[in-house]
Amino acid sequence: MSRVYTVILGGGRGSRLNPLTRHRAKPAVPIGGKYRLIDITLSNAINSGFRDIAVLTQFNSASLNAHIARTYRFDIFGQGQVDVLAAEQTDDTTDWFQGTADAVRKQFRRLAAGRVEHVMILSGDHLYRMDYREIFQRHVDSGAAATVSVIKVPRAEVTGLGVLYADAQGQIRKFKEKPKADEDITDVLPPEGLRREWGLGDSDYLVNMGVYIFRLDALRESLADPNNLDFGKDILPRMVNERKVMAHYFNGYWRDIGTIGSFYEANLALTAEEPPFRFHLPGAPVYTRQRFLPATKFVDARVSQSIISDGCILFGAELSHAVIGIRSRVQRDAVVRDSYLMGADYYEDDDVRANNAAQGIIPIGVGRGSVIERAIIDKNARIGEGCVIRGAEGRPDEEGESWFVRDGIVIVPKDATLPPGTVI
Repeated sequence: MSRVYTVILGGGRGSRLNPLTRHRAKPAVPIGGKYRLIDITLSNAINSGFRDIAVLTQFNSASLNAHIARTYRFDIFGQGQVDVLAAEQTDDTTDWFQGTADAVRKQFRRLAAGRVEHVMILSGDHLYRMDYREIFQRHVDSGAAATVSVIKVPRAEVTGLGVLYADAQGQIRKFKEKPKADEDITDVLPPEGLRREWGLGDSDYLVNMGVYIFRLDALRESLADPNNLDFGKDILPRMVNERKVMAHYFNGYWRDIGTIGSFYEANLALTAEEPPFRFHLPGAPVYTRQRFLPATKFVDARVSQSIISDGCILFGAELSHAVIGIRSRVQRDAVVRDSYLMGADYYEDDDVRANNAAQGIIPIGVGRGSVIERAIIDKNARIGEGCVIRGAEGRPDEEGESWFVRDGIVIVPKDATLPPGTVI
């Protein structure tokens, strides 16, 4: 494993997740009540034994940098480190990262130091659990210049993803980046032999998961062309025509958290009795920052099919099919259904709450008698008493002074305040 350097791409704008990414990088978005998206990929790498890691950051990176610094510290007796490499001006370049490949190019001198023979490139905004040792072993055994992890997806869901064709031996021969919904892509249907081997249905396609391993020399040669800005659009399609690029089939749960709708669905799916993704497995947990919060307090609350994180105080509220983030506070007679409350970054103690009340400042949390359905409430939001926040499937996108509707889901952004009686 010491021959492999792991690079996690964490610098994209995440515009489709706005307003959740208005003040934070996409990999820093809270997920599952107490984690951040970057924790998934970092934990996969650490649990797989890959501990020489760099996270490349660019946009709104302050909270992401702070989270990594506070969480991923290896002791002096253990090997490995997680370095944060931000976009910067140098004598060689004065502009920002122009794409995923360009980000790696501009940091390549640091990545290629030491005994590195292979570079693993990962996205920092996907939800999945994977042992990277398996793709690494296939990569080494096949002698490939690059290996791409792929997963099966039905035709109706491939729009917006990179679709590829691999022959019966698993060697990738074609790439089709983000085909349109009505585009004919039958030319990249997997061959019959591969469908049988990997258990694919007749209408299943292979899509790029954003998990790559490159031989260092092959990556260096591809990055030498400054016109190659992106791995999915530029590097891999050209490399397929010139070198041996193999597919590694991943038969597990994987979600691209690319839109508000997919983010919402992935979080609410965690509340199922048998969720498609689990944050803890023996010997392979998902790591996150230790906060030393007290246990959650329930006072006459009614809770069903929900995840309640640490440090919450729930007074006589009704919670159903909900994910409740750290330090959440929900007052009496409030109802939260089909929603994700991200919680708060800090507590307001009794003195602060009393002082704020004297000044007419609404406390952090959900006020008495409020109803929240099909919504995402970002951190530190202040929801006054008697508010009604209700999304609906098919509701068009719109926005108000302190709220947004995206994909039929109402979003109250971080630090926003809704006055008592607000109806959305």
